[in-house]
Amino acid sequence: MVLSLTILQTTGLDSPTLTALVLIIALVTFLWGFERYRTSFSRAEFGVAILLSLGMFILALFPNVFSRIGLLLHIQRRPLAIALVVNVALIALVLYLFARTRSNQLQLADLARSLTIDQAKINAGDERRIFVVIPAYNEAGSIRGVVSSLPESIRGYTIEPLVVSDGSTDDTYDQTDSTDAFVVEHPINQGQGGALKTGFEIARQNGADVVVTMDADGQHPVDQLEDLVAPILEDRADYVVGSRYIGSDQSENGIARQSGIKVFTALINAITKMEVTDCTNGFRAIRGPMIDKLHLTEMRFSAPELLIEARKNGLRIEEIPVTIARRETGQTKKPKLGYAVGLIRTIVVTWIR
Repeated sequence: MVLSLTILQTTGLDSPTLTALVLIIALVTFLWGFERYRTSFSRAEFGVAILLSLGMFILALFPNVFSRIGLLLHIQRRPLAIALVVNVALIALVLYLFARTRSNQLQLADLARSLTIDQAKINAGDERRIFVVIPAYNEAGSIRGVVSSLPESIRGYTIEPLVVSDGSTDDTYDQTDSTDAFVVEHPINQGQGGALKTGFEIARQNGADVVVTMDADGQHPVDQLEDLVAPILEDRADYVVGSRYIGSDQSENGIARQSGIKVFTALINAITKMEVTDCTNGFRAIRGPMIDKLHLTEMRFSAPELLIEARKNGLRIEEIPVTIARRETGQTKKPKLGYAVGLIRTIVVTWIR
């Protein structure tokens, strides 16, 4: 497409008109890709859109670069119209296929979550309840201990452990099913964010007064659960998040990871005017009715999205000191490559949408 548009300069259109046209097309292409990325996190579509818009931008402002390529390849004026039409049609088809593929992926994820939510037949009651949502992916070695350590009640609120096994390939489900916790299983892995969305919806449908999230690896302190929910029960906050940096960090994370968390936290504080110290901590409590206010789309990097959404929707946020321990078993599921990029993407996109 870029090459064909360049050689169009040999046609009857004057140069300023052609330049303006190409720049407009480049801008529209970029905005289309950005909108797809903003609404459905389609990196493939956004990447194609960036490349196309960049090529057209260079074409409009530096046409000689591509003109020389055309001369080198001995491309004549006669096939230009056909080449242009074919290239435009091909690019439109590629973008359409990207859009359809992403749409099908999201529909499949929604269907999987709906099927999982249908498994949740928790007995409704009049008692006040705190749902503890625990996303778990291949955590058979620790999940039973985490669930068994939860108290039966806090300040008159019944504790309802809810484990979302996120397409686990080990016996995470069986280990949990033999406890008093309620457990549901995703047929396919959807990431921590997808598992939390399932847990939130089940808790919402069952009238949760407070929803707590904690990891399945034993790093989050059960003995500090009451401290976590206290600001909500005392009506001081709607969203409470634990912080290892005003508490105690025993996770043995490397310097690179610790530095990264502090950088991302500083970025969130800068754009949201907050003063949190630990933006990636998954030990949090949310007032149950406030769940509906949070627009959640992120499937992997959910912690920054939840925090920023809470801020944007006016939830009262409080941070408390907690202790983060070492993993009891297994290894972290966080990706080694692309983790920083994923967090930055989530932070920026969540804030601007």
